[in-house]
Amino acid sequence: MAQTISSPTVDTTKVLDVELKNIVKTFGDETAVQGLNLQIQQGEFFGILGPSGCGKTTTLRMIAGFENPTSGELTIQGQSMNGVPAHRRSVNTVFQSYALFNHMSVWDNVAFGLKVKKIPKTDLRQRVGEALTLVQMESFAKRYPTQLSGGQKQRVALARALVNRPAVMLLDEPLGALDLKLRKQMQVELTNLHQRLGITFIMVTHDQEEALSLSNRIAVMKDGQIEQVGSPKEIYEHPNTAFVADFIGDTNLLSGHIQQHPGTLTLASGLQIEIAPTQLNDGNPADISIRPEKIQLFAQAQTTPPGHQANQHQGEVKHTLYTGPHIHCIIELATGEQLRVLQPNHIRYQPGDKVYVSWAATDCQVLGSPSPP
Repeated sequence: MAQTISSPTVDTTKVLDVELKNIVKTFGDETAVQGLNLQIQQGEFFGILGPSGCGKTTTLRMIAGFENPTSGELTIQGQSMNGVPAHRRSVNTVFQSYALFNHMSVWDNVAFGLKVKKIPKTDLRQRVGEALTLVQMESFAKRYPTQLSGGQKQRVALARALVNRPAVMLLDEPLGALDLKLRKQMQVELTNLHQRLGITFIMVTHDQEEALSLSNRIAVMKDGQIEQVGSPKEIYEHPNTAFVADFIGDTNLLSGHIQQHPGTLTLASGLQIEIAPTQLNDGNPADISIRPEKIQLFAQAQTTPPGHQANQHQGEVKHTLYTGPHIHCIIELATGEQLRVLQPNHIRYQPGDKVYVSWAATDCQVLGSPSPP
């Protein structure tokens, strides 16, 4: 069931930069965000992650002031923003499309907001120079956006936002238009930039790896509500729901009923999987999540599996997918279940090979309520 409470990992001793209290946003008969509660600390890199249409961009637009909540309260640095227009908020937004003015030079693009605010020329020149230096674009000041690469345009967009010295930087799918290699490079640069500046970054993305690698904490959204808030490790290693487990990286979801003695999940096929202790009672339906990298493959049954792993089952390799550093294998168990297994690329199995899968009871994350049929 979706959670609408703030994360238990938030440090209440720290200053909150952004807080959303019971935020609801509707567009006609459609509810885009419902009952949203978030607390974002000063200096955090906070990721809002979810599939298309989950309400994450609407949430960012409400923080920016481009949309107004239908109900609830939104505060920035302790001040209510209800009814406060975007230009009077101490926030700036960097868009996926960069939104640069092609008829203006890089320098003029960065200076534009300061000119609108009628900042004195001496101060303006200093601030533009500092912002361009910060993103390593000072040598491109006279160029135009059409003369820049995608990564360079993104740096200019960052400089244009930073030159206004916002308290909160909003990033709307900031790396979505870049190719894979450049995206990886910009992830490192964004992290370094955030650490140097020490201001709050709030990023909306549908890219799980991007959210995990950049964020201090992540809110996973579904259907306008928050499913879970936590650190990247908490979200990945200890998902609360089947949706979070399945959305964040690859996983194997299995449904069954709990048997506390000896501590198993019994599937409809009769397969019994040993699990770690759980608060659920005997007979309760439950899902478990097993990450593909937690499962080991062996050509023969192991009398003493590594780490004394409790679960060992025979199966057959159905498919393999070579991805460079890893090989993804689909293993079909004798009882009919299929498992995704991640193997190092030096271990080669072929479709049709008989194998044994093995994993520890502690690698089974019990999720509680079962997945919908």
